[in-house]
Amino acid sequence: MSGSKPDILWSPHHVDRFVICDSELSLYRIESVGSAETKAGVLPLSEETAATLLAINSDTPYMKCVAWYPKHEPECLLAVGQANGRVVLTSLGQSHNTKCKELMGKEFVPKHARQCNTLAWNPNESNWLAAGLDKHRADFSVLIWDISSKFAPEASVATEKIRLSAGDADSGQVVTKPLYELGQNDACLSLCWLPRDQKLLLAGMHRNLAIFDLRNTSQKMFVNTKAIQGVTVDPHFHERVASFFEGQVAIWDLRKFEKPVLTLSEQPKPLTKVAWCPTRTGLLATLTRDSNIVRLYDMQHAPTPIGDETEPTIIERSVQPCEGVIAGFAWHPSSQNRMVAVSPNRAMTDFTVFERISLAWSSTTSLMWACGRHLYECTEEGGAGAGAGGGVADQDIATRMRQRAQSRYGHDTVQVWRNHLLAGGDDPQLKSLWYTLYFMKQYTEDLEQKQQGNKQPLVYSGIKNIVRSSSGTTESRRCWSGSDRQTDAPRFHSEERSLALQLCGWIRRGPEIDVEPFLKSLEQEGEWERAAAVALFNLDIRRAIQILNKGASSEKGDLNLNVVAMALSGYTDEKNSLWREMCSSLRLQLNNPYLCVMFAFLTSEPGAYDAVLYESSVAVRDRVAFACMFLSDSQLPRYIEKLTNEMKEAGNLEGILLTGLTKDGVDLMESYVDRTGDVQTASFCMLKGSPGEVVKDPRVQCWIENYRNLLDAWRFWHKRAEFDILRSKLDPSSKPLAQVFVSCNFCGKSISYSCSAMPHQGRGFSQYGVSGSPTKSKVTSCPGCRKPLPRCALCLMNMGTPVSSCPGTGKSDEKVDLSKDKKLAQFNNWFTWCHNCRHGGHAGHMLSWFRDHTECPVSACTCKCMQLDTTGNLVPSDSA
Repeated sequence: MSGSKPDILWSPHHVDRFVICDSELSLYRIESVGSAETKAGVLPLSEETAATLLAINSDTPYMKCVAWYPKHEPECLLAVGQANGRVVLTSLGQSHNTKCKELMGKEFVPKHARQCNTLAWNPNESNWLAAGLDKHRADFSVLIWDISSKFAPEASVATEKIRLSAGDADSGQVVTKPLYELGQNDACLSLCWLPRDQKLLLAGMHRNLAIFDLRNTSQKMFVNTKAIQGVTVDPHFHERVASFFEGQVAIWDLRKFEKPVLTLSEQPKPLTKVAWCPTRTGLLATLTRDSNIVRLYDMQHAPTPIGDETEPTIIERSVQPCEGVIAGFAWHPSSQNRMVAVSPNRAMTDFTVFERISLAWSSTTSLMWACGRHLYECTEEGGAGAGAGGGVADQDIATRMRQRAQSRYGHDTVQVWRNHLLAGGDDPQLKSLWYTLYFMKQYTEDLEQKQQGNKQPLVYSGIKNIVRSSSGTTESRRCWSGSDRQTDAPRFHSEERSLALQLCGWIRRGPEIDVEPFLKSLEQEGEWERAAAVALFNLDIRRAIQILNKGASSEKGDLNLNVVAMALSGYTDEKNSLWREMCSSLRLQLNNPYLCVMFAFLTSEPGAYDAVLYESSVAVRDRVAFACMFLSDSQLPRYIEKLTNEMKEAGNLEGILLTGLTKDGVDLMESYVDRTGDVQTASFCMLKGSPGEVVKDPRVQCWIENYRNLLDAWRFWHKRAEFDILRSKLDPSSKPLAQVFVSCNFCGKSISYSCSAMPHQGRGFSQYGVSGSPTKSKVTSCPGCRKPLPRCALCLMNMGTPVSSCPGTGKSDEKVDLSKDKKLAQFNNWFTWCHNCRHGGHAGHMLSWFRDHTECPVSACTCKCMQLDTTGNLVPSDSA
């Protein structure tokens, strides 16, 4: 290596030692950076590691190649190939091993002097050293030396081949007769032993790659190619070999040695080194001349053996270990993806190639990623945050939807309002939504009874459309309840406004307008401030004071409510009174929004109620109900329109009260889904009594399909089936047509086409003999051609015969179970068959058979039918 760029060689038995080879041999030990970094001879390799110089050997000039002895003893023995073809054994450091002392300085000399290009120790027969030399017309280019004259070869080797001739100069230190001579009248540029057999040697000759078998040296297997440099075997896949020529790398499969299975993209500059990673399967590193990057080719996913037509896909990437030009590199023998690179001026860098991180996000919100050989998992804390305040609200929406699905959220179609309890009962928007849908359902039923034959769901249009069609509004001025004083605020009445109040939940259905039931329900829920505000808006100031006093004396009541009640009792309608002045200035200091709007109402001018209507902390239904009572026909539609637009932009579910399940409602729900990702609520909401044109909206269909896919991904197959049943009830157009039918082997017609003539037996082929009764009519032949149906492989009865009347193959208690439940008996009677071997029978018999067996029940058939179905072994997550 005199005059050439340095290269690196790792010790085969010390993971912390390596040699730098150029004009001399330098042994380094790599260690973590510590207090010793200021010592002489310590070179920093990275932020964590440094190299300490242990020994230098400059006794072997004209070095061209170096190979480290593969065995532990002697541990620091190296073979050096020189420019004159000689191979010299040398060592680094002092060795007390007797064998090492005997071998030190030993030379192996060819007949004719020429350059030694490559050396390779046999990994098993460690005394064998192969040397590749330049061409000579009268000599061989591949010489295999036995470094120990004491080595006893196999009996088949002729005695003259192992005779050692010693020169007269060093008396036994110069060996001139090799053990094997190969490759006559040719040049050898690279060598490597094949791990699959210690007697096979792969050599890159002048114009071909040759495999020599030392058991028969007269024959060789070769392939003509230019890629004869740097041959190296993949340590993880011994049939795969890499070689290069100029800027191109060829990958060979020794089982198909006629041509390369893969040729990597050509580099603009000639290659100087290729090396397989010893710790990572299928990772090849290449270096080009005067380059500052190492190019990596990941053949991890290459299929083997590789066919003629298919080329493996390779992930290509580049890494830059250091700033300057790289002269050589070497993979660390045991640390994963770690290499040391050296520059022409011997500056070294310790570098780790980081793997590309592949992410996988499971449907149960677990995040997993792989980096190298490490697999990391990150899961959401399940019950840890639920006990703390707001813990459930902080959960990912997918986790919440999964929990709701397990509690059958959305499936209560009678007491619709209960669905918010199934969702946890902690989300005020969901509570408002499901109460709104509950009220809409009630009043739709009332309208359908009144308007026989006209089933147009007026109420589902929402309050926005209801108040727009308002007519016959009357204005009245009432007195304060329990007092003769008349209020300044006029109230407005109409049939549409009363309907809106019912939708807001303030009054119940019926001709009477009575808020007392609503007040009592609020008191039961402990919403004292809201109940007092509703009572005040209905001009019952005495009832409001009573509610506040009751709330203050309750178990968890706020004593400040007594102070508020005291202030409320001093109400006066004089414009310039001190009470009005103080309430106007101090009401904003109250913490509860309902207490604020109570005093805002009492101190507002008639018709100017912005302080009440635009208090965002007050529930939408309460603000809308207040507007329906105190805003005129000109003010009310404008306010409802403005509030509707705000709800749509914010995606607030309380706005469904205004929009209804119309196109505006879909727009609002779209904003909600964009904000939260809650396709579950969107799907159930849009299916509840919604008109057909809304359900057919592409956005609604997208939410429904995404929710169905979520249930499938969670393996909630039963829940998804229940959702499909509910969907088909609420939206009959979504009911899918039959997609699969059983056809006759003889005429090809469906054997179930006549099911329409039997309306009581369901559809599809499951109607034949669904009952456990043997007297049930059976169809055991094709309705079209009358040919018999196939026989069950176990009971040998024609298909169509009920399972319960067939001689069973299982245990006696299993037969009883099969006929016990009618639904179970229906499925047990279905046709089932294997798509691979085409054998089958009754579903109940097949399931019973494969509980105890793996192979097909038909004689001489070795098909493992049940194992072919990968999803058949999955257990639904929602099964009890």
